[in-house]
Amino acid sequence: MIVLIAPEEDVLNEIGLLNKLFHNGLECFHLRKPLKSYQQHVEYLNQIDIKYHNKIVVHDHHKLINEYNLKGIHFQEQKRIDHIDNPGQYFKPLNMFGKTISSSFHDPEVLADCEFEFDYHLLSPIFNSISKQGYQGQGFDVNHIDKYIIGMGGINSKNISKTLQLGYKGIGILGAIWNTKDPVNSFITLKQSYNQSQ
Repeated sequence: MIVLIAPEEDVLNEIGLLNKLFHNGLECFHLRKPLKSYQQHVEYLNQIDIKYHNKIVVHDHHKLINEYNLKGIHFQEQKRIDHIDNPGQYFKPLNMFGKTISSSFHDPEVLADCEFEFDYHLLSPIFNSISKQGYQGQGFDVNHIDKYIIGMGGINSKNISKTLQLGYKGIGILGAIWNTKDPVNSFITLKQSYNQSQ
């Protein structure tokens, strides 16, 4: 699985590019816009072709899952720590039937010890980050952890096979797409590399 994370700051023609990325085979998009309000999230989603809504996972304003046919919801690390110890209360007002629940981790042992059954887990940083300066890769090997883990941090078409050898079931990307001159072509190239590495 390839997970594309939204750029924190909007990029030029972002929605247009996103619709093209979906058209070219993007299966999972994480809408992570911590500075956007609920209403701004609504405006963002309303611009995306409705047929792609079921490929979108929201990081904030989880109640959007009740309003749109989304793929699922995601917990950033702190939000998981705050809410997942008593998940029954948190999920009660959310229509989660058939939806995914995922979370971010920065320590493989914390991930291994987490008792809540997430559908998949994002673990970072694997390599030096493309989008965050000074974010050093840790090269975490997760072959010993029997969970569905997506590797993130510094992943590009050249190190995908190494990522999969480290035990990851998929890749999470941000800078390798949004920090390029042609995000759509960058995604197509990366997707080909991913398919060949499997």
